[in-house]
This record gives sequence, structure tokens and C-alpha cells, in this order.
Amino acid sequence: MAENQNESGTETPQPAPVLHVAPSPHVFDSSQTTQKMMIDVLVALGPAVVWSVYNFKLFAVMQILICTTSALIAEGLFTAMRGRRMTLGDCSAAVTGLILALSLPGMAPWYVGVIGAFVAIGIGKVVFGGLGQNIFNPAMVGRAFVMLAFAGAVGANGYVFKTEAPATQPAPATRAVRAADPNDAITQATPMTLVKTAAAKLAADEELTSAEKNPPSLARVLVGKVNGSLGEVSALACLLGGIYLLLRRTITWHIPVGMIAAAGAIGAVAQLAGSPISVGYHLSGGALLFGAFFIATDLVTTPLTSKGKLIFGVGTGLLVMLFRTLSNYPEGVMFAVLIMNALTPLINNWTVPKPLGGPVPEPAARK
Repeated sequence: MAENQNESGTETPQPAPVLHVAPSPHVFDSSQTTQKMMIDVLVALGPAVVWSVYNFKLFAVMQILICTTSALIAEGLFTAMRGRRMTLGDCSAAVTGLILALSLPGMAPWYVGVIGAFVAIGIGKVVFGGLGQNIFNPAMVGRAFVMLAFAGAVGANGYVFKTEAPATQPAPATRAVRAADPNDAITQATPMTLVKTAAAKLAADEELTSAEKNPPSLARVLVGKVNGSLGEVSALACLLGGIYLLLRRTITWHIPVGMIAAAGAIGAVAQLAGSPISVGYHLSGGALLFGAFFIATDLVTTPLTSKGKLIFGVGTGLLVMLFRTLSNYPEGVMFAVLIMNALTPLINNWTVPKPLGGPVPEPAARK
């Protein structure tokens, strides 16, 4: 007590403790920076990029350059307009642009990529305050916008090369032969569109086309010698990139496994019930694997806990299969991820871990 008194004998008030309150995480790995994680994602997307260039040639190169460059320009422009420090060095804008490009058909017009990238950065990220505060996956916001605004260029018909020649000019012989070849991947609809259309025609007792009777084999779908969005055509490339991210611990297993398991379970039940679309086609065809490893695992827009991530993955897989089986749309990954992004705060509330030693006791009510 003597130490707390001054010369006059009165007590000296002690300064109140200073509490520093900051948002979580409070314990973190300093070696995992945003830039390093984004670079890991870019590296993991390498197999999909290489295969898309091999499969679609200059179309893929142009789409990737357009989307990535537009995303970087949009990031720099919007950051400057807000008077903030430039964030191009964290590579997040490059990842957004590349994922957007890989989610589009290579044949989409140039303005689709430009508008999609500006919407992804501006509406998907900047309006929420920038990286780390966005609610929805930016690339999927851009993809959804162009899907609704330019359905003819991005929808199922947008994936196929236009092989018809003008009425006044006959088609070149080589082009005509190529268009008539059912094994040429880029002159057909996507595998999921083919099997979806074939299933609907069978149910209506309608005649199938040659391509619908003989869709690409599962082996071709796995390798990627088929038509589709740039990043989704090769299931093997998506798996290689996903395994790399898991080994680097840039993502955890919960979302990919939950999403793939849920989609596989529903696909198996549907197949047992008589659906002509096999489980292998559901898992390998379309954007399921691309979405499971590169879209649904976005660290900002997914739950914080392992249990929450598993719920998120299962929910995304269920929604994908609902879209595929109960709607006319052959895909569903984009809309499924955006819906689950909206549910992320609720999932976080459901899965808040209990404090060590049990919940904090509530103070007794005053009489």
C-alpha cells in the first residue's frame, strides 16, 4: 500500500491496463503471406493453363491475356480512385483474372473478358473494401455478370466454333471436314451439355443426334480432349493443381472432399435410379473439379473452422447436383459457390468452437 501513496499520504491512482483488441486470427504463420498463397494458386493453375493452350491454341492465349490484364488494370484504377496504396504486388488481382479466364470459353468475344474482369474487381471486391472484406468470390461475380449479360457468347452455344460459311461463299474443304468429324473436340458441345440434352430427349422419346448418341468417352473427359471452358476441360490438370495446393497447405482438404463426396453420392443415387449420366461424368465433366480446388476454396469467402469448411463443401456439392439434375442448366458450380458464399457468416455462427473449459458463465442477474 505504501508504494501506492504519495508524499501527502493519499493513494495514487494506478493507470488502467491497456487492452489491444484486433480481429482474428491472433495466431498466424508469418511464412504464409497473401503474395505467397496467391503465387501458389498461380502455379497450381499451371497444368490447366498449359492444357487449355494446347487444346484451344490462340483462343486460350488471348482469353487469358485479356482477362488477366484487365483485372490488373481494374485493380490499379480502382485502388488509385480510392486513394489507397497499390496492391498489385499481392497477386490477388492476377489470380482473379486468371480464374475468370479459365472459367470462360476461349471463343468468347474480347469484351466479355474485359467487362467480366472489371466487374469482378470493382463489384466483387473493391465495393466491399478490398481484399479480405469481400463477401463473394470476385471471379464468380464477374463470371455470373457476363453469363447473364452475354448469354449467347458465354452459354452452351458459345463454346462451339461457328463452322457455317456465308451463303455466298462455300466453306473451305478442310474446314468442312473438320466440322463433320465427331472426334474433333472443339466442334461439339461440352460433354455435360451433350449428356444432359441426350437424357432430356430420351425422357421425351425424341431422336438423338450422332454426337448425343456417342458423347466423348470418360477417358477423353479425364484427359481433356473435349470442348468447354478453358480450365474445366481436363479433370487430370485440375487434380494435379489441387494436389499441389494441398501439399503446400495453401488450402485444406475439407471443401474439396466435401464437395466431391456430396456430388458423387447424389450422382450415384441418380444413376441407380436410371439416370443415363454416370457418376464419373458428373465428377470429371464440367467445372466440378476446377471449382472444388480453385473456386470454392477461396480463403476470404469461406468459413473459418474446419467443420464449417466441410459444411460449405458438402453444401456446394449438393447445390451443383441440384442445378444439374433438376434444372435445364448443364452446370451449376458458379451459382452454387455464390449461394454458399452468402451462407458463410451463418455457417461461421453455427461452428463457433467452444472456449477451453466450456462456455463462459453468464453473470448472475441482479435482484
